[in-house]
Amino acid sequence: MKIYTEYKSELFIKKFGVKVTKSYLTKGIKEALALSRKVNFPLVVKIISQDILHKTDAGGVIKCSNKEDLIQAYYKILSIIKEKKASLEGILIQEYITGNEIIIGIKKDPTFGHIILFGLGGVYTEVLKDVSLRVCPINKKEALRMINEIKNIKILEGYRKQKPVDKNVLSALLMKISQIPLKNKGIAELDINPLIANGKSIIAVDARMIIN
Repeated sequence: MKIYTEYKSELFIKKFGVKVTKSYLTKGIKEALALSRKVNFPLVVKIISQDILHKTDAGGVIKCSNKEDLIQAYYKILSIIKEKKASLEGILIQEYITGNEIIIGIKKDPTFGHIILFGLGGVYTEVLKDVSLRVCPINKKEALRMINEIKNIKILEGYRKQKPVDKNVLSALLMKISQIPLKNKGIAELDINPLIANGKSIIAVDARMIIN
């Protein structure tokens, strides 16, 4: 079993046409400060370690509004690594974006083969468990049904002045991701959570993958 951290998982899904937020994997604070100019503030600093896959729970996702925040966040993450005696792949400097949060995932089922999952992402994933499932690959009709099946679809349709998600763009993305296991049969799990969706823009800001 091989675990792909966020950075490697995002490089992987980019090959299949999934848009990923701007980010850089850094090895030191000077490099992080230099690259912050390319990302612009506010930005997010993330711990990237195979030993710490649940980054938020470990305190390894920190929003920064300026260079002083970035320096503090960087050393905070280094202290987490030391405390947990974890390996460190690097520290990610990532663009900060907001919008509707969704999840798209792939899981290999022993009976049905690869399954694609769609639902509300971010903090909603574990709380609401509002998802729809299909066997991969799917067509546009099935993708649209998946979208409309979730109970809280109104959130994606422009709840409280939030920009509604373009269902045609989202269905095309679901179809695209459902094709990934056809050429990568060893995928046991692929979680893209969350993707930030605003109108026609759908961008992944976190991902994780397990390959057998």
